Amino acid sequence: MRVIMTGGGTGGHVYPAIAIADEIRKRYKDAAVLFVGAEDGMERKIVPENGYELEVIAVDGFNRKHLLKNVKVLKKLRKASSKSKEIIKSFRPDVVIGTGGYASAPVVKMAQKMNIPTYIHEQNAFPGVTNKMLESHADKVFLGFKAAEEHFRHKEKLITSGNPVRASFSEINKNEARRSLGFKPSDFVVLAFGGSQGAGKINKAMVKVIEAFNGVDNFKICLGTGKYYYDAILNELEEKDIVLKDNISVSEYINDMDKYLAASDIVVSRSGALTVAEVTVCGKPAIFIPSPHVTGNHQYHNAMAVARCGGAVVLEEDQLEDEKLSSEILKLKNNPEILKDMATKSAACAPRDAAKIICDTIINDITK
Repeated sequence: MRVIMTGGGTGGHVYPAIAIADEIRKRYKDAAVLFVGAEDGMERKIVPENGYELEVIAVDGFNRKHLLKNVKVLKKLRKASSKSKEIIKSFRPDVVIGTGGYASAPVVKMAQKMNIPTYIHEQNAFPGVTNKMLESHADKVFLGFKAAEEHFRHKEKLITSGNPVRASFSEINKNEARRSLGFKPSDFVVLAFGGSQGAGKINKAMVKVIEAFNGVDNFKICLGTGKYYYDAILNELEEKDIVLKDNISVSEYINDMDKYLAASDIVVSRSGALTVAEVTVCGKPAIFIPSPHVTGNHQYHNAMAVARCGGAVVLEEDQLEDEKLSSEILKLKNNPEILKDMATKSAACAPRDAAKIICDTIINDITK
C-alpha cells in the first residue's frame, strides 16, 4: 500500500496525519508512506522525528487583508502544483489523504486531477477554507466534530470520525508519567500551554498563577510558553522579582506532551481541535481559553463540546485580566470530587477510534 499524507503548517494539521499514518503502518508493515508539507511548516521537524519521509513544497496561504499580496501567493501555488505532480508521478500513491492547511491544497487537488482516490480530514467544528474547496472531488470527508456537517455541501461524503490522536497518549498512565518526569505522586500538577505557537494572553495570566503558587509545597506548575513568548515571559518574571522555585517549570516548548498530559491534574490551554482531542483522550479536566482570532470562532465551539458534557471549564480572554484563572485552579484543586467527575466526563468525549474509523473506510474503499 502506497500513501501520501499531506497537510501542515501547525501541529494541529501534522499530528493527526501522523496518527493516521501510524494506524496504516500498524496494519500494513510494508506500507510506503510519504508526507508532503510546506517548506516553512512545523512538519519539517515533526515528520522526520516520527520516522516518516518528507517532501516539501513552497506554498503560502491566501492573505485576506492585503489582496494584492496574493499575486505572489498564486505564483507560488502554480509552482507548488507542478511540484506536487512530480511527487505524485514519482511516488505512485494508491491514495492521498489531506489533513488541512494550505500545504495540502495543491497536492490533493493534483491527485484529484490524476484520478487518484483522495480523502480529507477536517479537525475543527468550523471547517477551514482548504477542505471546503477540496470537498467536491474528495471520495470522503472525515470530521473531527459533528457540528462541522452544516458547513459542507456533500452530506453523503461526510463521516464523523473524531480527531486522530497518536497511540502514546492513551498508552501511558499517570504514575508512569510522573516517575518519568520526576514528579511526586502527591504533587498537584497544572499543565499550561498555548499550542505550538504559544498564546500571549494565557502566558500573561499564568504569570499571575505562578506568582500566587511559587514555592507552594506539592503544587507543580508546568508552563509551555511557545517560542515567540519565552524570552518575554522570563523578562516579565524578572521584572516582578519572581525567582522561580523548584515547583515551577517554564519552557519554550513541551516535547513530551503525552507524558505531561498523563501526569497532570488540570490542563490550562487553548482549544484547538488537536488539543481538545489529546486532553480528552487522556481524560483530563481542562480550563479552556479559546482564541477569539480564528475563523468562525471554532475554538470556542471545540471547547464548548467538552464543557457541555461537564469535562471542562471555558474562560474567555477578557476574564483573564483579574485573578479569575488562579481562583478557578484553586477551586478545582480544593474539590477533588468535582475534579474526578470532570475527568470521567472529559474521557467520555474522547475520539478513541478516529484513526481506526478513517483507515477502515479508506481500506474498504480502495480494496473493493
